[in-house]
Amino acid sequence: MTNQARRAQIVEAAIGVIAESGYRVATFQNIARAAGVKSTRTISYHFANKDDLIEAAVAHIYHLIGTHMESAAHHRSSSPTSALEGYIRTAVGLTKEHRAAMSALMTIMLEHHPAEGDEVYGDAQETHVVSEVERILVEGQEAGEFESFDTTIMATTIQRSVDGLPFMLRTRPDLDLDHYADELVSTFRRAVGAGPERTSSP
Repeated sequence: MTNQARRAQIVEAAIGVIAESGYRVATFQNIARAAGVKSTRTISYHFANKDDLIEAAVAHIYHLIGTHMESAAHHRSSSPTSALEGYIRTAVGLTKEHRAAMSALMTIMLEHHPAEGDEVYGDAQETHVVSEVERILVEGQEAGEFESFDTTIMATTIQRSVDGLPFMLRTRPDLDLDHYADELVSTFRRAVGAGPERTSSP
């Protein structure tokens, strides 16, 4: 196995341990066991310390998020209303497709405090994710599809409804995510004044 493949294997194992057992359980020993490597020295060879490994895990998860969201149908939507629906369904689909990674990311955001460097999720990241939703809402108001409301507050509310999904799955692991997406779409179509979903119209 190449160094790059081994490094990726360790990162995936770390994500799996954090998602299943929590941040504190993600020791080099437990990660080595999950990765199927004989010694923690293998991890130390690739990563200087736990902060270094967590940073690599977060970078990997952000890459998954970026790839998933860039392929979203909302970029090709013909209207703000369909763009909003596309964004919500794609964001929920992210957790559906990468459940362990998103659970691990949320756990890391809450419990990982690096000795040096920036926090995993800060002002820059918040502005980036909310601005995409807000752009859709502003365009909807300008097009006359959406009613008048504070787009920043609405965008943040929409984003939090999908960000919190990994935590909801901890208490409701069998939650139907397609149904969850349907309910969010219906709720926020009403909230922005876009009316009922077209699929439910006669």
